Formats: sequence, structure tokens, C-alpha cells
Amino acid sequence: MHTPLRMSKTVKAAVACTVVLAFTVAGCGDDKGGDDGKDTGRSSGTDSAVRLPQLNGQTVQVAAVWSGKEQENFVKVLDEFEKRTGAKVTFVPAQDPIVNFLGTKIAGGSPPDVALLPQPGAIRQAVQRAWAKPVGPEAKAELAKNYSAGWQKTGQVDGVQYGVYYKAANKSLVWYNTAVFEAAGVQEPTTWQEFLTAAETVSAYGVTPVSVAGADGWTLTDWFENIYLSQAGPEKYDQLAAHTIKWTDPSVTRALTTLAQLFGRPELIAGGADGALQTEFPASVSQTFTGGDRAKAAMVFEGDFVGVTIGETKAKIGTDAKVFPFPAVGAKAPLVGGGDAAVALKDSKGAQALLTFLASPDAARIQAAAGGFVSPNKSLDPAAYPNDVQRNIAKALIAAGDGVRFDMSDQMPQAFGGTPGKGLWKLLQDFLKNPKDTAGIQAKLESDAAKAYAG
Repeated sequence: MHTPLRMSKTVKAAVACTVVLAFTVAGCGDDKGGDDGKDTGRSSGTDSAVRLPQLNGQTVQVAAVWSGKEQENFVKVLDEFEKRTGAKVTFVPAQDPIVNFLGTKIAGGSPPDVALLPQPGAIRQAVQRAWAKPVGPEAKAELAKNYSAGWQKTGQVDGVQYGVYYKAANKSLVWYNTAVFEAAGVQEPTTWQEFLTAAETVSAYGVTPVSVAGADGWTLTDWFENIYLSQAGPEKYDQLAAHTIKWTDPSVTRALTTLAQLFGRPELIAGGADGALQTEFPASVSQTFTGGDRAKAAMVFEGDFVGVTIGETKAKIGTDAKVFPFPAVGAKAPLVGGGDAAVALKDSKGAQALLTFLASPDAARIQAAAGGFVSPNKSLDPAAYPNDVQRNIAKALIAAGDGVRFDMSDQMPQAFGGTPGKGLWKLLQDFLKNPKDTAGIQAKLESDAAKAYAG
């Protein structure tokens, strides 16, 4: 998803907020582009805008699961594509899981030209089902100029380029209400134990410390993944993601037991477990940043995209709302990332032109300026971001190292790792409801995973 920010303050932000994927990302240049829509801001020093064909009279449909501000900001990018090409672009709101949505559209003979897919597994499924079309030469050239080899590879299946990773996410961040922290005398924690102590201090002050979006199972997978990566380490993380170790493994027991130190204390969660299970992601953010030092919660965990929802409140990022890296449970703080890749579903000139545009810094600059967005495009001038918080996250993304891992649930078969009301999402909701039943949850997780990976 769903498709994330990671950082604490200035230096911490640049070091700990590194984002996404288990590969090294090349550095970003210092050249700055203008704001006239023609300077790409590429580190290569190229001054011209990306070249696009004229598509007068052609229509292009683009499907994504984005909604609200995220959709609104992406439509601004599509509007610019329309102006440059003369094409008529329509945004198609997709249901989650998007693979099922696309299957229905394709079966009905009306696939969109391009779809934004939030999981590498979804790209593989689209290729296996002969839906996806390879990236054309113009888009591949933009990728070669603007993306690290790692980001390009993540959009490939069997060495063929199918995806253009337009949007990245840092899913290892905790956002906090500065008024509550200051009133309670709490500092940014760096370890899990410090995090729990900070939560207890905030609770004693009179504000419930943590807002959990339990109604959206994907947020619970992110809680688990961050704890697991930090505690078990990258190698075990990769093994569990590939299901080469079972969900009954002792490393999973340790991670769930650690998570239960929070989930098992309803006084530390806004609304308790029952309230959290009825709280959707947008509400989990807004209730943290509404009400000043008497908000319903002091902290909310999730990615850089939290900034979009904060923008819909009166809170200002950098003053009223700040962020620190997910605390270290093991020796190192975790770095879990994600992203959304554009994939062509039609052999059309419009689809390939849009992939080319989305691979350019021209497109990324538009949405970066709107906030709540991080681009893996190394040629995008960091000055495009609206504040230092977003800017530092973006710089850290470009400098990300091998310790970062792609969102585990996004790597799994969608039936297990990415379907509302099923598999990992549902069972972690059950765990939030009853965190004492670690063994029972593990057994069910393994049973569901075995079926999904076998199918």
C-alpha cells in the first residue's frame, strides 16, 4: 500500500529514516532545477523536460487504490500529463486488493491502460496472468537516468522491466503530538523499552499514548514487521517473507510476545483493543493531532504518508507534529519500506508515455510539492519537498542501504499478506483482540500461509 517517513530530528532523520528495499540506492546529485516545468532538476544537469509524444484525441485510464488527498495530488500529476500530450486521462478508483479489481475489469474487457500496484507480488501476478506489458524504451531510458539499479530491479520479473516505482514509502516512523510530549516531559525514545516507558509517562499525564488503526489490518502487519526485523534481523526477515521458515518459528513467538507488551495493555491504546479495531487509518492520525495537549492520543505509528492526513488537520508538521524512527527492539532500529509501481496493462502509446512521465523527475516534482509523498527518483531536487521533514526523509531514501527491507506482507501471496479480513491482516486483528494467545495465532498464521504459498 499502502503504499511511508522515518526520522527523528535532523541528523537522526538523515541516518535512521533511510527507506525501502534490501538493496543499496545510489546517491542524489546537488543540481537544482527551476519551477517552470521544463527543468527536470536531474543530477545529470539536463535542463529539458522529459520528451513525450502528442496524444491528441487518445484516452488513458489509470487505476489505483488511492483516495482522498493522495488521489487528489496524483490527479495533479495526470493533469500535467494531459497538458503536455493532449491526451484525456481518467483516474479509476480501484478497490483493494487491486489484483482482484483488475481481474474483474480485464474479464469484462475494459482494463485500464495503467495500474499502480502496491506489491512486488502483485506485479508478478500481473505478469503470470499475461496482463502486464513490458516497459518501453523511452520509459526504460528514464529509469536508467533517474533510478538506482535496485529500484529498477524491484520492478522486474525474470529480468524483464514491467514496473516503474513512482512512489516510495518509509514504514518505520512514529509521529507524535509535540504539545503532549512537552506537557508530559517526554523525550523521543530510541529503544522499545524507552518507547514503553514514554507511553506510561504520557498515560500518567492523562492522555492515552498510542493510536492504533486496528480496523485496517495492514497497519498491524507493519507493527509486526518492524519489531520482527529489528529483533530477528534481516536474514530471518527474508526467510519468513519467503516462507522458508514457519510462522511457528521461535523468532515469531518473540516478536509477538514483544508486540503484546503494547497490545496487551489496553490503557496504552486509544479506545483500548475494541476501540482500536474500529479505528481506521485516517482517524488514527487525526485523533492524534486534534485537541492540542489533550488529544485522544499522543503517538501514531505509520509511514511518511501520515503527512497527508496531518495536513487535513490544523497541526503543522515540524512544530505541532514531529516524528522519530521506530524504536530499536534488537541491536538496530528497523527500516521497512514499500512502494507503488506503475504497470502498463495495454499495448498503447498512451500507457507507455505515462510510464515515461512517471519515471521522470517532472512528475515526481508535482506530487512532492503537495506533501505526503516520497519519490525514489534520485534526480528529483530535494527542494521540491514542502518542508524539512519530508526533505530529510527523501534524502535518506536516496541514501538507503542494505539494512532496509521491503514490506514483508507486500512480498507474500496476496491471499495471505494483502487481503482485508483474511490471512495475516485478519489474524493480527485477532491478536490485537487477544494478545495472550500467541501459540494459537502462530498456528493459524502457519496454516493460512502454507495454503497461500502452495496455491
